[in-house]
Amino acid sequence: MAYWLLKTEPSEYSFGDLLREKRTMWSGVRNALALQHIRKMRKGDAVLIYHTGDEKQIVGIAEVASDPYPDPQADDPRIVVVDLKPKRKLATPIPLAQIKADPRFKELALVRISRLSVMPVEKTLWNALLMMAG
Repeated sequence: MAYWLLKTEPSEYSFGDLLREKRTMWSGVRNALALQHIRKMRKGDAVLIYHTGDEKQIVGIAEVASDPYPDPQADDPRIVVVDLKPKRKLATPIPLAQIKADPRFKELALVRISRLSVMPVEKTLWNALLMMAG
C-alpha cells in the first residue's frame, strides 16, 4: 500500500462532500508531476485530504477506490483520474503551520512544493501525521 496527500479547495469540493457522496472521481489535475503521482496510485492506497484556501489543514482520510484511468471528461489520454471513497474525518485537523513547525516534515512535499496538489507521503510521516490528529 502507498500513502498520498490530495489537496482540494473546500469551497469547490470538500471532505464533507466526499463523506456525503461516498465516492467521487478525483479529477481536474493538470500538473505533470501531480499526474505522474496519480498514475502510481492503486486501489486500496490510503489518502490524506488537505483543505487549501483559508483552512490550510489536513481534515480527513480516504481510500483510492480504483486504479487510475483516463479522465472521461478530457480529450487527452494523458489526463488520468482515480475514484476515492471516504474513510473518516480526523478527530483533530492538522494545520499546515503545525506541520511546518515540526522538523520531521521538512522533506514532505506539502512543505517543500506548496503548489503541488497530489503527493506521496512516506509511511513514517503518514504515521506521525495520524498521531498528531489523535
